[in-house]
Amino acid sequence: MPLQWKIAIGFVTGLVAGLAVHYGIGADAAWVQALTTWLITPFSRLFLALIFMLIVPLLFSALITGVTEMGDIKSLGRVGWRTLGYTVLLSGIAVLLGLLMVNAFKPGMGVDRALAQQLLAESAERAAGIIRDTATQPKGLDLLLSIVPTNVVEAASSNASILALMFFAVMFGVGMVLTKPSPGIDALKRVIEGMFEVSMTLIGLVIRLAPYAVFCFMFNLSVLFGWDLLLRLGAYVLVVVAALALHMIVVYGLALRVLGNYSPLRFFRGVQEAILMAFSTASSNATLPTALRVAEEDLGLPPRIARFVLTIGATANQNGTALFEGVTVIFLAQFFGVDLTFGQQVMVMLVCILGGIGTAGVPSGSLPVVALICAMVGVPAEGIGLVLGVNHFLDMCRTTVNVTGDLGIATLVARGEAAGHESSRG
Repeated sequence: MPLQWKIAIGFVTGLVAGLAVHYGIGADAAWVQALTTWLITPFSRLFLALIFMLIVPLLFSALITGVTEMGDIKSLGRVGWRTLGYTVLLSGIAVLLGLLMVNAFKPGMGVDRALAQQLLAESAERAAGIIRDTATQPKGLDLLLSIVPTNVVEAASSNASILALMFFAVMFGVGMVLTKPSPGIDALKRVIEGMFEVSMTLIGLVIRLAPYAVFCFMFNLSVLFGWDLLLRLGAYVLVVVAALALHMIVVYGLALRVLGNYSPLRFFRGVQEAILMAFSTASSNATLPTALRVAEEDLGLPPRIARFVLTIGATANQNGTALFEGVTVIFLAQFFGVDLTFGQQVMVMLVCILGGIGTAGVPSGSLPVVALICAMVGVPAEGIGLVLGVNHFLDMCRTTVNVTGDLGIATLVARGEAAGHESSRG
């Protein structure tokens, strides 16, 4: 049975079992709490820990091999600029679509005040912790300078510094391309390629646990919240999910057809496994190994382009995250009665595009950015407590859009490169 079917079965059974326990027995039952505390939660955390353990060697080796396989700096520059251009274009469309929908439907106007106060009180401690985290994050020019690491080992050990590690990997790859061929360079290249192959092999072993981990993720989510919380913040959830779905299906589909002359149906059929993994884990980084395999085996993309674009995209191309951040900021502004001017909304849009590029590809990595943008435009940052309960579900949805976007951009870049080679031969 294909892995995506096993993951789908784990997803559905976990959801059904969790809902049955939530509504039939209750999440407060002693044996349910014991089961989730001692078995379900530890197993799901172990699965993600195993993936994240291997992400740094995979990301480092994939980026370097992708750069060195380009063959020359001109080819690397062309692929890099195409990737950046598509990322900014699609992120801009995503945020604009989200802002149009949240302004049209105004979900923040309809939230019950008593319910809101209850949610804010329940999430006050966690919201305060997220706001504290934003105070230590670099901003403005410091954010740009932080991309260049002073300590590569420290950057590799922190999810927040993953862009810095990627910068070092790209520079290392460029150095290998520019260095005159020698036995030492050839040996180093083989070692790094070997690291990539070993990382993919080990992750392949870990991925076999994915259906069981997905069951645990969905059981935990549904047994704790059921449908109740989603329904209570229904208008907000619907606007976010509808905007994400439109962007993923319509915008990506049109981009593939118009810019890449590629069948959207063929594309979405090929990326099913990566979509399921992204939705289940709510992490672009955890889905990266699956996305790399899908790109090469199911979409038939050249390995050098797939490894470069997808590795960069796991952190730098977060279309769904940028859309979510924009919608959430305007939603909270509507709830607190903060009337944002057109200029302020444009600023929100620009910061969301930049935030989408710099957000860590881990679960809930976008919440500190939301708190930061709220503080910039005069919206009480404590309001993120309103959305914390539904955040994990929305995180699953936006990660799906992020990963699909990475694969879409990799396809567009590969098609552009192929067209360029054909025209140069002609």
